[in-house]
Amino acid sequence: MMNLSQRDQEIIWHPYTQMQTAAPPLPITRGEGALLYNESGHTYIDAISSWWVNLHGHCHPHITQKISEQLNRLDHVIFAGFTHEPAVKLAENLLEILPANQAKVFYSDNGSTAVEVALKMAMQYWQNQGQKKSKIIAFRDSYHGDTFGAMSVSSRSAFTQPFQEYLFEVLFIDVPVQGREEETIRQLKELAQQPDIAAFIFEPLVLGTAGMVMYEPEVLNSLLQICKGHSILSIADEVMTGFGRTGHNFACDYLTEQPDMVCLSKGLTGGVMALGVTTCSAEIFEAFLGTEPHKTFFHGHSYTANPIACTAGIASYELLVQPETQQNIQRIVAQHQQFARRLRENPLVKNIRQTGTILALEFNTGQTSYFNQIRNSLYNFALQHQVLLRPLGNIIYILPPYCITDEQLATVYGVIDKMSTLLQENAKAQI
Repeated sequence: MMNLSQRDQEIIWHPYTQMQTAAPPLPITRGEGALLYNESGHTYIDAISSWWVNLHGHCHPHITQKISEQLNRLDHVIFAGFTHEPAVKLAENLLEILPANQAKVFYSDNGSTAVEVALKMAMQYWQNQGQKKSKIIAFRDSYHGDTFGAMSVSSRSAFTQPFQEYLFEVLFIDVPVQGREEETIRQLKELAQQPDIAAFIFEPLVLGTAGMVMYEPEVLNSLLQICKGHSILSIADEVMTGFGRTGHNFACDYLTEQPDMVCLSKGLTGGVMALGVTTCSAEIFEAFLGTEPHKTFFHGHSYTANPIACTAGIASYELLVQPETQQNIQRIVAQHQQFARRLRENPLVKNIRQTGTILALEFNTGQTSYFNQIRNSLYNFALQHQVLLRPLGNIIYILPPYCITDEQLATVYGVIDKMSTLLQENAKAQI
């Protein structure tokens, strides 16, 4: 009889995986807290929150209990012309902690669709007011999702190359990393002179897929001021950075300026179920009101505001705002800072950066690239030491669930130390 991994290989096509050369997938049978368990009962510390979604740990009893109760009340109902308590309650909760100018909540299914909704809202906003504005500004090296609109506003790369001719034109500016702030501001000022710019979309403070590239709030404030001065809408893609990842509830909490729209997913449900949200200001919402049908926002999904997913979101929110969770976030921040100080003395570490609970380090092993061949070696090495890390080329990052213990963090840090030692030994052997 075939085991689970073999059965999988017979019929499953996995994401971001070259199926011909990939190792067999690891079968996971259950999760608890920061741990994942395989068929043999061996554990892996989930140091990346399973693609950045898991906030409070796997199978958190508060979330699972609330979902179980909701399953016995209402599983789903069409959201056009109907509503329900979980959707209303979750929207109320979100607006309590989002930037103060956010007034309306639009539900979708995931991060990519949250971005698609924001882009369509921005373009139709101007159309509804009789203005032809359709161009979008975005950061080079950004990533906003894998649907066509989200790909269009993402960096042109190997990920998007097969679809290049189908993507709409986007104006890109440099990421304002340290030393490049003034150049990025200059680029945006220049582009903002064009009369047909609809919106600027950005990952606030941290560009995840780019390699956890980080920049400061002050320069983002300057960019948003430019947008406001030229009537350009701003879209904050907080899909990855939302819900405490940066040390605050949202990366935008570091700002004095406020975006016109915010995109959320990943940690929205605590990593339990798929759900996306796009929020907007009252001004944007009001541009879609009128007696003319053509002003309607014609967008929706079959599972829009699914009650089960919304219930998971409510339960995750209830955990997020608890003092214990906020203390755990700051505890992880402090642990990362301590580890980062030690890493800076390591000659093999080219760069180390941190924003909140996100810590990234770049090994000095040649060109920085998602396709750096060292990636597979580092990934497999971590798994052999029972830690789940998913390197971005030669960049290792830690983005853990908030329930991770100091001991578990120490294990993760220890594996990274061992990686460094292994790389040093390999480098000496090649001399």
